Amino acid sequence: MALTPRGRFITLEGSEGSGKTTAARHLGDWLRSRGERVVVTREPGGTALGDEVRRLVLHLRDVSDDLEPRTDALLYAAARAQHTARVIQPALERGEHVISARYLDSSLAYQGVAYGNDLEEMRRLQAFATFGLLPDLTILIDVPVEVGLGRKRPGAWNRFEDAEDVAFFERVRAAYLDLAAAEPNRFRVIDGSGTVEKTDRLIREAVEPLLATA
Repeated sequence: MALTPRGRFITLEGSEGSGKTTAARHLGDWLRSRGERVVVTREPGGTALGDEVRRLVLHLRDVSDDLEPRTDALLYAAARAQHTARVIQPALERGEHVISARYLDSSLAYQGVAYGNDLEEMRRLQAFATFGLLPDLTILIDVPVEVGLGRKRPGAWNRFEDAEDVAFFERVRAAYLDLAAAEPNRFRVIDGSGTVEKTDRLIREAVEPLLATA
């Protein structure tokens, strides 16, 4: 019996307002239109535990606006370990492609650089939480900070959007660009400051070569 080829793991990263969630959904729709089997997910989230962590770290104001940086990092890592073990790895082994809006690079940029946790310790924590699983392709949707924050829509309280200043998001953006420069074989940097349609097209162009080698 032939072995089922492993699916491809694609992550989308970027700061607030970069359009990761929308882009992930559109990419999933495009891949399905080509007959591909796809799981579209997000972090924090993707599992019942992950959704509860998301509520704690993003939307529960009395908790999330007073998180110690190490506590914050560990909560994200716990959600990521569950997500990787219960959703991402099984789907890849079934031969499905996985698209995740955020993954380990988010923790390196936010909990590591922007919040000041030691970056090497953060790398070790991510390796432990993900069982060493790296994406086949990471698409960084890069937008100027003022553009991303200008896209914010009124709604439920969000710790990052409502509690952090512009300097925080400048650190996040710089951290992402540094991560991409350090791993050019895994990252593709996409200009996300234009229309949704343009961003989608650039992402598809970045993903196409990966599918050709699947």
